[in-house]
Amino acid sequence: MGRARTQQKKSIPPVSASAAASSSPSISSLLTKAQDLIVQCDYPLARKFIERVLGRMDGTIPEKCQAREMLGVVLLEMGDVDAAREMFLTLLPPHPNAPSPPPPSAYLYMAQLTDDDPHTAIAHYQAAIDILQTQLKGKSISSGNTEDDNENEIKSNIIRAYLGMVEIWMDPEYDLCFDPAASSTCDTLLSQALQIDPKNIEALQTLASVRLSQEKPDEALLALRTFPPPPSLDDTDTDPQAHALHLLCALPIQTRIARAKLLLECGAHADALSLLEGVLAADDANVEGWYLMGWAWWLLAERRKDGDPTAAIGLGEEGEQLEWQDMARDARDCLETCQMLHASQGHPDAPLLEHVEELIGTLDSLGIRPSPAEEDEGVEEGWEDASADDENEDIEMA
Repeated sequence: MGRARTQQKKSIPPVSASAAASSSPSISSLLTKAQDLIVQCDYPLARKFIERVLGRMDGTIPEKCQAREMLGVVLLEMGDVDAAREMFLTLLPPHPNAPSPPPPSAYLYMAQLTDDDPHTAIAHYQAAIDILQTQLKGKSISSGNTEDDNENEIKSNIIRAYLGMVEIWMDPEYDLCFDPAASSTCDTLLSQALQIDPKNIEALQTLASVRLSQEKPDEALLALRTFPPPPSLDDTDTDPQAHALHLLCALPIQTRIARAKLLLECGAHADALSLLEGVLAADDANVEGWYLMGWAWWLLAERRKDGDPTAAIGLGEEGEQLEWQDMARDARDCLETCQMLHASQGHPDAPLLEHVEELIGTLDSLGIRPSPAEEDEGVEEGWEDASADDENEDIEMA
C-alpha cells in the first residue's frame, strides 16, 4: 500500500488593517448615520454608532472630536448631564485630547451646563465668542463681502452667546443681578450683539427685557416692534406685517410666550393677543398660552370698562365693536380652558392656577358667565334638521 501524500494547506495571506477597515463602514458614514438618528431623537441607537466610531483605530482627529461632541449631545438628551459635561470637557483645554482650536460649540454647551458658577459660565461664553470671531474674520477675508450660510450661522452663534451672558447678568438667582454694573454691562453686551445684526429678533427681544428692567417701556416696545425688512424691498407684494408674522411664527413657542409677556408688560395687549393666537394655533394644549390669552383679554376688559378709548385699537373692525362684557367673557373662556388643561396635564405651575381661579372668581362676581357651547348646539340642531328631513322624505316616499 502506497504511502499517503500529505496535503499541503494553502497559505492564507494576513488581512491588513487597511483592508479590514475598507470592508467596514467608513467613519464619515457612521457619523452621518448617528447625526440622522439624533435628528430623529433616537438617542440610544445614535449612541451605539458614535461609540462604534470612538472604538475604531482609524479615523482622523476631527472625526474623533466630532464623535465626542455628538456623544455629549446624546448623553445630555438622555438626561445624563454629568457624563455629558465630562465628555464636553474632553474637547477643551487643558484636556490632553482637546483639539486646537477647540470647537466653540463645546464652550457654548459648557456655559449652559455651568449653572452653579455664573463667572465660569460667562468665561465659557466669551471663549466661544473669541473663537467664533476669529472664524468670522477668516470667512470675511476669504469670501470678500459675500455671505454664505456658514457665515450666517457663525453670526447667529455669536449673538446667542452674547444673549446668554445677558441672561446670566439679569438672572435674580445670581448675585450678578444686584451688581451696580449689571445694567451697563447688559447694555454693552447687547450693543455688541446688535452690531453683528441690528435687526436680530432674539437680540431685540432681550433688549426689550433689559429696557423694561430699566423702567423704559417705550424703548422696550420699540424693540419688540422692530423687525428685519422683507427679503426684497422692491417687491410690492411683500407685506411688512405678514413678513413680521412669518418671522414670529418661526420662533420657538417658549420664545413667543416670553415675548407675549413682554408685550403685556408694555401694555401692547393687541400685539400680545395676535402673537398668542399663533402660539395656540401651533399648540392648542399650551397651558401658559391660554393663561396669557385670558389675562390679555382681562386687561383689555378693564381698560374698556374704565372708558379707555384706545383699548380696542389693533383688534380689527370686529374687536373695536366689543363691549367690556364681551372682552371679559373671552377672558373667562380662555381662563377656563387653561384651568381644564392645567388639571388634565398635572401642570406644575401652582401660582398660575391660583391666579386663574382668582380671576374666574372675580368674573363670577361681575356676572360674567362662559360663552354658550354654540358648537354643541349647532351639532344638535343639525341632527334635528336631518331627522326632520328624513321624516319628510319618508312621507314623500309613501
